Order: sequence, then structure tokens, then C-alpha cells
Amino acid sequence: MPGPSERCWNQPELWVEAFAVLNIGFLTFDIYLAHSVNQFRNRAEYIPLLFSATAPIVLILALTQRKHRRSIWKILGHLVGWTAIFVGLTGVILHLESRFFYQRTIQSLTYSAPFAAPLAYTGLGFLLVMNRMIDSESLEWAQWILLFTLGGFFGNFVFSLADHAENGFFYHVEWAPVVASAIAIGFLTVPLIVTVSRLFIDLCAAVLVLEAGVGLWGFVLHTMGNLTGPSIHAFNNFIYGAPPMAPLLFPNLMVLGTIGLWQLRQNQDYLARTRG
Repeated sequence: MPGPSERCWNQPELWVEAFAVLNIGFLTFDIYLAHSVNQFRNRAEYIPLLFSATAPIVLILALTQRKHRRSIWKILGHLVGWTAIFVGLTGVILHLESRFFYQRTIQSLTYSAPFAAPLAYTGLGFLLVMNRMIDSESLEWAQWILLFTLGGFFGNFVFSLADHAENGFFYHVEWAPVVASAIAIGFLTVPLIVTVSRLFIDLCAAVLVLEAGVGLWGFVLHTMGNLTGPSIHAFNNFIYGAPPMAPLLFPNLMVLGTIGLWQLRQNQDYLARTRG
């Protein structure tokens, strides 16, 4: 029988690994919808699709070796992680090249391909690499998780601002993800620069729950708008309409942030016991 420390629900390192597997795999569907806008006109657009479809298999294979052959788990994780970083950074350049590099204006940045989207791969790649380099029981590990969550909310802030600027924030509710992202950035920055109380950690967790609510609300609004879109074919509305998966980044970041806050709180409890 596994001991308390060996159970899956008591292994934050495993939580992050599962988070990365699910997110990379989920991006397969998101990439398919996004690149179907121009029917994969550029063959390079198939690269993230193939990567998202195969990387989870490699990571799951690595997980089977995590306990007995940890070196294999580390090698395969580094392979997927650094590849994800390369795919993400290359995607940002290619997205900006669609218009921004030719005109170099805020307008061209807004109406180019969503330049922040490929950074999801970069963030997940760094998350996998970090998970293999730092002890998951350490305070540093928890702070890195919060930093990645903070980076995700910053990317979501930029993405929401640029995406909704395309129609000039026609609906006032379109400001909600921008404001929500800014609030999350403010709260999650504090534990990274000063020592906070357990009460503030719990407050940050409550804020993340509200952030998830904003994302689910946005998902419903995007989906309803696409279902009643101009085309008689619902699938076309989802391809050319509001991106249905984009608001789900909020609950997604809530999960990652909660992992970091939980481990931070565990370390706070440990410090309190040792001082007592």
C-alpha cells in the first residue's frame, strides 16, 4: 500500500504533469478551429496540431517511468518541454509576420493573427522543464507555479484586449475579461514579492474562483453567439466567430494557480510549525 506521501492526491509534481498533458492535448482541438479559418493554407500550421496530438502520448509514456526510471521521465519531459517552447516562440513570430511586421502599428497588431495564443505552448514547455528541475516540496517550486499563472493572466489580459478591440468593445461586457485579468495579476504579484499570511493566500484562492466564473461566463456568451451566428452551419460560426475556447483559459489558470497556492500554504504551515 502506498504511503500518504506517495498517493497521487498528495503529489503536486504529478498534478502539474497531469495539467500539462491535458492542456497540450486540449490545444489540438483549439488549433484545429483556429487554423481552419484559412484552411491550413500554410503547411507550417500543421506543426502545432501534430505536436499537440503526439506530445501527450510521450508525456504519458514518461509518467509510467517516473517512479522506477526517473531519468527517462526527465529526458522525455525536457524533450517535450523545450520543443513546446520552440513551437510557441516560432508561432508568435509567424503570427506577427502575418501583418504587424509589415506595418508596425497598434492597428496591425490588433488585426494580425492572435499573436499571444502560441505562448500557451511556451508556458506549458517552461512548466514541464521547471517541474523536472526544482523540488516540488520546496517554496521555490510554489513560487514558480504562481509566476507561470501570473504570466498566463498577463497573456490573457493582452489577448482579451486585442481580441475585443477588433469590434471596438461593442458590448460593454467585453471589458470583463480585461478587468478580471488585471485583478488576478495584482493579487498574484503580491505573494511573489513579499511574505504573505495564510489569510491572503486564501483570498487569492477566492479571487481565482471568481476568475474561473468569469471564464465560464465568457464561454457561454461566446458559444451562444456562435450558435445564433450569421451562418446556417454552426461549425462555420465557431470557426469564424468568437473563439469559444479562449475564455476557458480563466478556469484553466485557476487550476494551476490553486496548485501553487496550495503548495505555498503548505510551506507556510511548515514554517509556522518550525518556528513554534
